[in-house]
Amino acid sequence: MESKKNTFQRLLEVMDELREKCPWDKEQTNETLRTLTIEETYELAESLLEQDDEAISKELGDLLLHIIFYAKIGEEKGAFHIGTVMEKLIEKLIYRHPHIFGDVKVQNAKEVEENWEQLKLKEKDGNKSVLAGVPNSLPAMIKANRIQDKVRGVGFDWEDRSQVWDKLKEEFNELQVEIEKDNQDGIEDEFGDLFFSLINTARLYGVNPENALERTNQKFINRFNYLEKKTIQKGLSLKDMTLTEMDEIWEEAKIMLKRQKD
Repeated sequence: MESKKNTFQRLLEVMDELREKCPWDKEQTNETLRTLTIEETYELAESLLEQDDEAISKELGDLLLHIIFYAKIGEEKGAFHIGTVMEKLIEKLIYRHPHIFGDVKVQNAKEVEENWEQLKLKEKDGNKSVLAGVPNSLPAMIKANRIQDKVRGVGFDWEDRSQVWDKLKEEFNELQVEIEKDNQDGIEDEFGDLFFSLINTARLYGVNPENALERTNQKFINRFNYLEKKTIQKGLSLKDMTLTEMDEIWEEAKIMLKRQKD
């Protein structure tokens, strides 16, 4: 434990020195770092999906650098410092885990999540609305999943997850009606409702929709790369091939890539 404390202290000292002496580091602000932080977050997310421990360790370091950087800027402004950040985090963790640090009893992880959301609403400086804590800047799919998870925490959810299938069919039928009308605005609106219901369905069945879609993205990329490679090997061009010819190689790709995975 002592070595961890010493290492963290050394990191803070390095940041102090960089902020004082490095021309680039001296110029950075919350605004200039923001987009870089988003990029680092996505790089960490990619490493997590790939389950690459070495890359995860590296990307965690990059993200930690940004946290330390923001804390340093806050300290210079006299607003807060890294100690303040950690103290508030410790207080939050203890307060929102009364089943660990108090006498509250829970049966499972779901009850822990429900308590978490209820406690957030009770906090003096917490969000007044259940959905107020959902950042507007989140990507739409992640935001939809977060919204649904938030309202579930206060009991706004299906009594039985099987009920969601009727809603999904309803949204699909409403989309078909708008398509038949050739109403572009209505089509977009109903596609949104259908996507929202699909995300809700995934959540109810314990599937993270973002992860599920990314798995399909990677599967498609791998198969299409195989298709391109095989086409080049045959001295052909995708533009000159028929859809039937491409589909034959596509089916071959599905078989070969599955064998490699197995």
